[in-house]
Amino acid sequence: MGWENQTILVEFFLKGLSGYPRLEVLFFVLILLMYVVILLGNGTLIILSILDSRLHTPMYFFLGNLSFLDICYTSTSIPSTLVSFLSERKTISFSGCAVQMFLGLAMGTTECVLLGMMAFDRYVAICNPLRYLIIMNRNSYVTMAAGSWLSGVVNSAVQTAFVVRLPFCRNNVINHFSCEILAVMKLACADISGNEFIMLVATTLFTLMPLLLIVMSYSLIVSSILKIHSSEGRSKAFSTCSAHLTVVIIFYGTILFMYMKPKSKDILNSDGLDATDKLISMFYGVMTPMMNPLIYSLRNKDVKEALKNLLSRILICK
Repeated sequence: MGWENQTILVEFFLKGLSGYPRLEVLFFVLILLMYVVILLGNGTLIILSILDSRLHTPMYFFLGNLSFLDICYTSTSIPSTLVSFLSERKTISFSGCAVQMFLGLAMGTTECVLLGMMAFDRYVAICNPLRYLIIMNRNSYVTMAAGSWLSGVVNSAVQTAFVVRLPFCRNNVINHFSCEILAVMKLACADISGNEFIMLVATTLFTLMPLLLIVMSYSLIVSSILKIHSSEGRSKAFSTCSAHLTVVIIFYGTILFMYMKPKSKDILNSDGLDATDKLISMFYGVMTPMMNPLIYSLRNKDVKEALKNLLSRILICK
């Protein structure tokens, strides 16, 4: 494409659900309520993991990180999405888009790696319980969490830097609710094969490798659980990792559905599929962080007991 068709973009238009005004109002209310639940639920888990001494273990340290991560991840896109639902001018500046891309990708990558670390923690706890406190000492689990965050920041910084350097043409319409990196890359009027290769390598390292670690960990966990003779022992062992496994299935299940569906289907009824893809993306961005604290609190006696103690303290203070 010739240089005469290129221009310096100062803002992008976020298409979102522009063709569905009634849905915009509906989803404004739904997402606002979900966002409040995300803040309250994950915020409560963070407070409990700090205040209750019984939760000062590697598993709850990782859970606190996951809750903080979910708050950060949703806060990078949901507030601006809510504003765009009620605004006629659905635009975002180029610099604002770059920041949103960086933060969103950083949080998403960190969560992938962190879920892998949490799976390894459950593997050690169930398959090697006598050495658990030795292997998962404070230095180990703090380093694992810090490594997860560092992986997300580095991966996102590299990919975002390569995307913002691309030349963009007059088309500035992002067919998404927010500045999702793939949606922005499609607007570039240059060869993006290099960016796609970098993304493929990053996906392999930071998404598929943690998934492989999760699969291997739970394969060994299931094998160990089946060797336990008593049904009570098997039930107790499974309950310690069922919440994490549920979160993993929801998180990776949504990702796989979004990015690995057959492309041939995109040809048919593309407008309807666009709307469906956007709603699935919204589910990935809102439902998963909202359900994480519910899953961990409903399935965990320690969290329930810590919550009861916290509520008791509040009532006594009043």
